[in-house]
Amino acid sequence: MAASSVSMSFPSFKLMYLLIFTCLIGIVSAQLSTKFYDKTCPKAVKTITKAVDEAVSTEPRMGASLLRLHFHDCFVQGCDASVLLDDTANFTGEKNSFPNSNSLRGFEVIDKIKSALEKLCPATVSCADILAVAASESVGALGGQRWNVPLGRRDSITASLSESNSDLPAPFLDLSGLISTFAKKNFSTEEMVTLSGAHTIGQARCTLFRDRIYNETNIDSSYAAALQAACPFEGGDNNLSPFDPKTPATFDNAYYQNLVNLKGLVHSDQQLFVNGSGITDGQVSRYSRNMGRFKKDFSDAMLKMSMLTPLTGPHGQIRTNCHFINA
Repeated sequence: MAASSVSMSFPSFKLMYLLIFTCLIGIVSAQLSTKFYDKTCPKAVKTITKAVDEAVSTEPRMGASLLRLHFHDCFVQGCDASVLLDDTANFTGEKNSFPNSNSLRGFEVIDKIKSALEKLCPATVSCADILAVAASESVGALGGQRWNVPLGRRDSITASLSESNSDLPAPFLDLSGLISTFAKKNFSTEEMVTLSGAHTIGQARCTLFRDRIYNETNIDSSYAAALQAACPFEGGDNNLSPFDPKTPATFDNAYYQNLVNLKGLVHSDQQLFVNGSGITDGQVSRYSRNMGRFKKDFSDAMLKMSMLTPLTGPHGQIRTNCHFINA
């Protein structure tokens, strides 16, 4: 057969790729279900949500921490609870990667939930599913929009320190770096801007934004001065400041309003808005004016993220202790 008769234009090839990818996602989605534990552990979701609500009520910051745990899990190997695995003499986990070391928190909440579920229905509910439900409930508890989490993920027996170092977006990235990092996980530029809105809650260490507040010019001067009081030029690396100083414990659109006013805390945040001339500026402006649109889009994007290459069926295992692979 002549080569010309089997050639395929780039648009056609791209369309075929998207169709194949969509079919694969559909197969995975079919293996997960919001009713997965209805017969095997009917109180699973209620147990998770109750524990998250109690933790967030006691310490609102915990909502951001649990959301971040799920994000850092899904961006490395998919949503498989690999982020929870501890290092051992024969195993290297992800907790000591640059983005995670001395940064991730909320493990005790996950442990409490897992312990309760092991008493209710032993070896049934995965740590990966606990993380996924906890993220949705955390957002809801702080005023955001929950999403219906499909369940049935299994837990990994592997982790990747190198992937954790390379694939998680860093606070020092420029816009092009953010776009490519999220594109690697099949998120559009628009979805990247949406998911960045997670920074409407939570806090960051001084070491992550010191260079911005002392050396960058696209920052409100009064905001920079206030941050410098909390984050000295030398020392105080672990001093914390909220991503959103206006409503730090409420899941709203103030994050985007801050960006419009050049009050993004870390470099990567402010990259989303550069005085009205950047490719993402329009979306940031729209979200700054429309909280409902942001909350809906964020919920949709998080649902998509929760479906990143989960282990299902015979793959992986149901860990009885989220920190270690079953013996």
